[in-house]
Amino acid sequence: MEPPMMQPPMMQPPMMQPPMMQPSVAHGQQQPLLYGMQTPPMPGYEGIGGGFVPPPPIQPMPTPESQPAQDWSIPALSKETAKRVFCSYVDSKCCYSSGPATDGVITNIEPFNTYRYRLETYTESRKTEWATKPYDGQPLTSVIQPVPNLWEIQVKVPTMFTNSSQEVEVPNVSIDKMCETCSASGQCQCAKCGGATNEKCSMCRGSGKNSDEQTCGSCNGNGTIMCTQCKGAGLIKCDTCKGKKKLLMYIKLTVEWINNSDDFVSGAVEQSSGLDKNKLSEVNGKTLFKDTNFMVYALNGFPERSVADASVKMVSEHYKKFSQTSRILQQ
Repeated sequence: MEPPMMQPPMMQPPMMQPPMMQPSVAHGQQQPLLYGMQTPPMPGYEGIGGGFVPPPPIQPMPTPESQPAQDWSIPALSKETAKRVFCSYVDSKCCYSSGPATDGVITNIEPFNTYRYRLETYTESRKTEWATKPYDGQPLTSVIQPVPNLWEIQVKVPTMFTNSSQEVEVPNVSIDKMCETCSASGQCQCAKCGGATNEKCSMCRGSGKNSDEQTCGSCNGNGTIMCTQCKGAGLIKCDTCKGKKKLLMYIKLTVEWINNSDDFVSGAVEQSSGLDKNKLSEVNGKTLFKDTNFMVYALNGFPERSVADASVKMVSEHYKKFSQTSRILQQ
C-alpha cells in the first residue's frame, strides 16, 4: 500500500504593517521646536541668528558744485585789544612791572592764527540676537501679522550728538518653547542640598554633638537640618523660566547711537605761536563757522589751505567709513 499523500502545511501570508503616517501640520501652523534649537525658522527672517544689520541706502554726499557761497571773514586783533590783554596778563603776575604794558606803544601786530576744525558725525547702528524670557501666556502674532523690516521699527532717537543705546523686542516674530533647563517642569534640583532635602548642621558640623559632647540642640543629634534653600522640598523654582515651564523666544534689537568726532589743528602750533597743542582746549577762541545738516559741506575756499584740505578729507572719510556700517543721522 502506498503511504497517504501528505498535504503541505498552509502558509499564512505575512502580516503587512500599516504605513507610518507622518504627523500633519495644518497650513499656517508652526511645527514644535526641537530642544536645543537656537535659531528657529521665521518667515521673513530665515537664517537670522544675530549680528550686524546692514544700513539702508544713503543719499550721495554733497558735491562742491551744490555748495552755497561762503564769505570767510577772519577777524583781526586790534592794537587796543592787544594792549588790554597785555595789561591784564601783567596784572596777574605779582613781580611784573606794569610800566611797559601801560606806557609802551604797539607799532606792529603779526597774527599767528591757529585754527581748529572739528567734524562730528552722529550715527545709528542696529544689531540683532535671539533672546528668551519667561512666557506669561501672552498671545503670539508671528503667524498672523507681517514681519517688519528691522530698519523700519520706530525707536525714539535721543538728543543729537549724545551717545546712547536701547534694546527693543522685534514685533511679530516671537514664539514659545519648552524650558530646557527644567524640562518644562518649572522646578530644578536644589543646588545647595543636591535634592537631599537636608544639609549639614552648621552648629555641630554634622557630628550631632556640641563642644561639651552633648546632643546638638540645633539638629537633635542628627547632624543634619532641613535645607534652608528649598525648605526641605529638594526642588526650587527654575531660574530660567521663573516657574512658567515655557519660554518666549524673540529677536532682540539693539540700537546704538554714537557721536564720532575728529579734530584738525592748523600748522605747527608750537613753532608758530608758542601755544601747546595739548592745551588748546583750555584756550578761549572765536567760532568762525558752524554748520549742522544731514551731511555738511567741506570748507572749500577757506583762507587757510591746510584747514580746507583737511575738511575735504575728513568729510569724505566719515562718509565712506560710517555709511557702510550705520545710518548717518546728522553732522
